Amino acid sequence: MGQALAIKSCDFQAARNNEEHHTTAISSRRLIVRRGQAFTIVLHFSAPGPVSALKSAALIAQTGEQPSESNRTLVTFPISTLGDGAWRAVVEERDALAWTISVSSPPDAVIGHYSLLLQVSGRKPRLLGQFTLLFNPWSKGDTVFLQNEAQRQEYLLNQNGLIFLGTAGCIQEEPWDFGQFESDVVDLSLDLLSVDKRVQEWSQPAHVARVLGTLLHAVKKERVLPAPPTQAIQEASPSLDKRRGSAPVLRQWLTGRGRPVYEGQAWVFAAVACTVLRSLGIPARVATTFASAQGTGGDLQVDEYYSEEGLQSGEGPRGRIWIFQTSTECWMSRPDLPRGYDGWQVLCPRDPHGDGVLRPCDLVPVRAIKEGDLELSPAVPDLFASMNASCVVWKFCEDGRLELTYSNTKYVGDSISTKVVDSDRCEDITQNYKYPAGSLEEKEVLERVRKMRSKEAGSIHLPSSEPRDPVYLFLEAPGSLPMHGDAQLVVTLANLSDQERMVQLVIGAQAVYYNGVLAADLWRETLSFRVSNDTVKRLPIVLSFSSFERSPPENSILRVTALASHSASSLSCFAQEDVAIERPRLVIEMPEKAKLFQPLTASISIRNSLDSPMEDCEVSIFGRGLIHRERRYRLSPVRPGNTLRTSFQFTPTQLGLHRLTVELDCNLFQNLTSHRSVTVVAPELLD
Repeated sequence: MGQALAIKSCDFQAARNNEEHHTTAISSRRLIVRRGQAFTIVLHFSAPGPVSALKSAALIAQTGEQPSESNRTLVTFPISTLGDGAWRAVVEERDALAWTISVSSPPDAVIGHYSLLLQVSGRKPRLLGQFTLLFNPWSKGDTVFLQNEAQRQEYLLNQNGLIFLGTAGCIQEEPWDFGQFESDVVDLSLDLLSVDKRVQEWSQPAHVARVLGTLLHAVKKERVLPAPPTQAIQEASPSLDKRRGSAPVLRQWLTGRGRPVYEGQAWVFAAVACTVLRSLGIPARVATTFASAQGTGGDLQVDEYYSEEGLQSGEGPRGRIWIFQTSTECWMSRPDLPRGYDGWQVLCPRDPHGDGVLRPCDLVPVRAIKEGDLELSPAVPDLFASMNASCVVWKFCEDGRLELTYSNTKYVGDSISTKVVDSDRCEDITQNYKYPAGSLEEKEVLERVRKMRSKEAGSIHLPSSEPRDPVYLFLEAPGSLPMHGDAQLVVTLANLSDQERMVQLVIGAQAVYYNGVLAADLWRETLSFRVSNDTVKRLPIVLSFSSFERSPPENSILRVTALASHSASSLSCFAQEDVAIERPRLVIEMPEKAKLFQPLTASISIRNSLDSPMEDCEVSIFGRGLIHRERRYRLSPVRPGNTLRTSFQFTPTQLGLHRLTVELDCNLFQNLTSHRSVTVVAPELLD
């Protein structure tokens, strides 16, 4: 071959190709391209070669440990001027010492790390270099094709995300750095995928998503640690309890390096899965379902149990209602399913069997959940129940009896949110998963699903919970309670009978984690009073931090319950509201636009609205393209009622829209975050 073509070098033109393939953010030095789209290489020769060599020259692209033509992981294709075939190489320019060649892969090519070789006249192939091939949402022939450019920018290229937490009545945002273009993330993702030896299936995004979901879930189960006490977090390294982005978590899970993740933060699985999918070219987003029924086994009923004092106790055989649950959606067409299931798919990991054997992650079309198509996939019944189950509340009596209570319907899955495209706002996407409440379509879907479930498991008939001598109970609570502050509750009792009733009311507050697990009993009060016949009685009650037996644990939410009983009825009345804890507000002030490589000043302020001084204050600032590495500053204590103000300077180093995130820790709370976006432009554009 040396006599035929004296190859001097091969220029993969990584900077130019990567820009055209939307991968410059990963690297400008190594070639990372998307399938179904051409890229250009230049072959340089140390001496002119014969013209006839072009006719006998071919390129070889191969991937995987054992490349094979039969499984499409090895392909040989000629260098020509016509460009026919799945893989194509077309000479665009040619002179005596260089060939400029346009190389194209098919839109259904296997993704992964490739080697590119040149073969001439059957001689031994010569390695030209390596490149990485990803899925391509810009290619109409690719199953991950996404037509809307703004959505491609958001669900594939945007590294600054928001994850929504809290309650349906008080949705709180958590800034999140997906970091899918950090230098090692695409390699970590492909290393994880390489556990799967069916490389020929890597052409199918549905297969890739299932494999990655399965493996990430297994790694998460192994790596997620028991939650440490808050005091231990405060006394240990400042980074112990940080959960700012996917890349450090992914590194920790796959290499043992990076920040650990604790049980109270295990919702980051959805964010990490989103990062891995985006890094490989699959559009993805994180969705949050508030009041989500989990562990139901597909049953449309969840049982909750309370003591006579209104204290939540344990989990029933049909699961529990989580305050919020996060999931990963990814976009693709589904040629493996009947028509109509293209679009957003939910990644649904499943726990291993008792023998420890991994069960494959399911990938469920959102439309299948909305239509209640239980037979389409094993995970559909669970997902449908998580958004449509009803809750039944039971009371444990002192004598051991289990008593059904009369309670208002606890709405499940009626608020599902994700980030708005090209905006830091919350978008309600409940309509993607459910028909409007009370609509004919909703009734038809629920009736069909109930019939299918009753055939499988048999019908469950509950005794009527409608009291014969009704005293109705209603609870009004604010969406949030200021930390260390007060809020007004209103308990309403309506006695619609013709007799006066002696009522015993137990009202209390518990701290629960996002997964509905009891964290602490905080406050309880018992009241006895008479309610005249045909009367509505309203009881204003102050909910105050000062009344709590202890401070609610970090990241917990208040569950306020009211339980009323009277002697004329064996049926107690129950009401419940979840209340988010509102922490002091961290305010960032800075310009909306800044100049590249010119200092920018940002100011932060926080008013101590608590009744205790904020001590051991430490602020961290970070932002890709704005600050080279995270900075930390120790700040002076802040007395109650006082406001802390400080400012700092940094120099933007990358053009475009970037996010500055500020995080404050102190003795009273951890991980208080705020963020602002700034557009960095060339200096002449602001002059």
